[in-house]
Amino acid sequence: MALSRPSMRRLTSLRPSNFRPCTSFLQPRLIRRPSGVSWVPQRFTHSDITQQLREEWSSYNHFPQASSANQFVNGQTVTVHGFLSQRRISSKKLIFANVQVDNGPSIQVVSHSEPGDESNPPPGHEAHLALRALPLHSPVAVTGTVVSQKGDRDLSASSQRDVPGSFPKGVTHLEISLQNIQPLNAFPKDIIVSKGVQFPPSARHLQIRFDEALQARIRARPKIGHELRKSLTDLNFTEVETPILFKSTPEGAREFLVPTRRAGLAYALPQSPQQYKQILMSSGIRGYYQFARCFRDEDLRADRQPEFTQLDLEMSFATGQDVMRTVESIMKDLMKSLNSQFELVQSDTNERYPVPRRTPPSSDPSPNPWPVSDKPFPRITYEEAMSRFGVDKPDTRIPFEITPNVPLPESFTSMISPLPSPTIDTFVFTPTTSPSIRDTTTFIHTFLSTLPPALFSLNPNGQPAALIIDTSKPLMGLSPLSHSGFETITNLYPSLTSGDVIFFQARPPTPFSGGSTALGQIRTLLYSSAVTSGFLPPSHQFNFLWVQNFPMFTPNTETDPGQGGQSGFSATHHPFTAPLTDADVELMVTNPLAARADHYDLVLNGVELGGGSRRIHTAKMQEYVFRQILKMSDKGVKQFSHLLEALRAGCPPHAGFALGFDRLCAVLTGTDSVRDVIAFPKSMKGEDLMVRSPGKITSEELGTYHLAFRPKEEKKKE
Repeated sequence: MALSRPSMRRLTSLRPSNFRPCTSFLQPRLIRRPSGVSWVPQRFTHSDITQQLREEWSSYNHFPQASSANQFVNGQTVTVHGFLSQRRISSKKLIFANVQVDNGPSIQVVSHSEPGDESNPPPGHEAHLALRALPLHSPVAVTGTVVSQKGDRDLSASSQRDVPGSFPKGVTHLEISLQNIQPLNAFPKDIIVSKGVQFPPSARHLQIRFDEALQARIRARPKIGHELRKSLTDLNFTEVETPILFKSTPEGAREFLVPTRRAGLAYALPQSPQQYKQILMSSGIRGYYQFARCFRDEDLRADRQPEFTQLDLEMSFATGQDVMRTVESIMKDLMKSLNSQFELVQSDTNERYPVPRRTPPSSDPSPNPWPVSDKPFPRITYEEAMSRFGVDKPDTRIPFEITPNVPLPESFTSMISPLPSPTIDTFVFTPTTSPSIRDTTTFIHTFLSTLPPALFSLNPNGQPAALIIDTSKPLMGLSPLSHSGFETITNLYPSLTSGDVIFFQARPPTPFSGGSTALGQIRTLLYSSAVTSGFLPPSHQFNFLWVQNFPMFTPNTETDPGQGGQSGFSATHHPFTAPLTDADVELMVTNPLAARADHYDLVLNGVELGGGSRRIHTAKMQEYVFRQILKMSDKGVKQFSHLLEALRAGCPPHAGFALGFDRLCAVLTGTDSVRDVIAFPKSMKGEDLMVRSPGKITSEELGTYHLAFRPKEEKKKE
């Protein structure tokens, strides 16, 4: 019995109710009436639906097994499973179609059928008609004869796998002459698929299926993980899984609590396996690693999720230098492996993403997309990073650096800052496309007007200033600086030419703290905007950089819970980080905010891939930091009693690192957002819009876990 279909519309306009799961096959079918009439049920008898479902299920449930790689020989009959992705009907006699398969070659199906007597149709005619009628994007089993193959087929025995669903290695394209096609389900007509379609987050399964770049990144992710795991295993590291159900300890970030049926008791999801991996060092595990799931209840942004994966490692009898060398080694191994397995392609929208190589790297004239140098990664200190780049995770591809503490006349500094004696930092932006001064002026005005309020209109240190060099004007357009300021700037930048732009930003004359300065953020945003607008060429380099010698402690803020001590500051990395030198041990007591930590971050193209440190490995020093430096209470220190006991048991010196695996995959596969390498990411509100989590808790569930909502009166009092 034919059923009416909903009127066709783009999925992006569908409400989540259109994706409501079917809870019973025996529920009434719904039909959308024309002219906006509401949905009405169409009733079926139990026997009708049962018979219909039996026949449909039988036709979908029994299908031929897919062929294995060694069966793909010209003239051989094979079966492939996939999605009917494209169809070109040349005539009644000739049809071409594409079948999309997972991790396999492109497949073209050719069907040629001569019309015959309806009572005695020619062989293959029924399959020909089925291919013509099947809805596109439906899953199918296609059986036919191999006509041709393209690519450099690997004929070695190891590549001829006898595994159903495998394809011959090196083959990039197959042409199959159709003998039979069996639909395994039907793609609905109300879901419209077009090139570049963007589905709502509630239909993430469709976005993955029809977004080639997204699918490519999700497929590349496990390959990246495999290579990292292989490198660490080759270095004799031991993979150890640590518990997900941990307990609440003040490491620095807000935690997710998991209530139990025991009144007053709750687990906490781990912010990281930090304490477990240090305990493993006391357990005699020389080198540990795992791909750990971590959970932090923090404000979200493009490169942060409430749950994420990090490659966690720890080494005993090691220093921070040992760990940094190890991390460099596995990253270089990874880049070499990516070059041998993948190439980066560019879409019509200039989006770059990885696809499996179709030609061996040795025969590919194009440069390696993931260049590898035998030289050690560059290393700079936190102070140098903040001074030269204005950020503790600098993107060294940006072709201009900051000049700090430029002496300029008060007549100018008072115009750009309310601070009494500000420090003025500057940088020079030079468009490489040689635009006119008018075009540059328009670009700069637009850029400044679109800056976040915290960097412009609400900047407490004063708005940034930008002066455009124009050699046809007095003082080259730098008249606001007066003659003394003009002399300072031209001595500082002797190669200024028309069209160059000098940015100025004031800041307090105090030591650097935090992750960035205002001018550092402006520098990063300007580079991104200039590349997008065509004033600078895009860079596809991969620039690794170590930033080290961070401050050991950072003043507390309202948004950072820290370790809950009474000192007014918290550990910058975490409270288990060791001081850098003996002098920094003394500074912990006399001037804690001046003490430096043996803490190092790995940065790639302005993205902090991960961080690590040498740890405090003696119980006495660790407890001293808790009690005397951070001023933690007895209750707070007791939360770490398990770690102190492990350190007391003769724990060796150790150091470690945590690599943000999601961020690494994002950067290496050409995207700025970790959501593009996670199959089912959370939204900016921490929601999974595909499955609609988190869900509301019921009164019965509250009772089970001895919980209750606070009365509204108490909330109002707060």
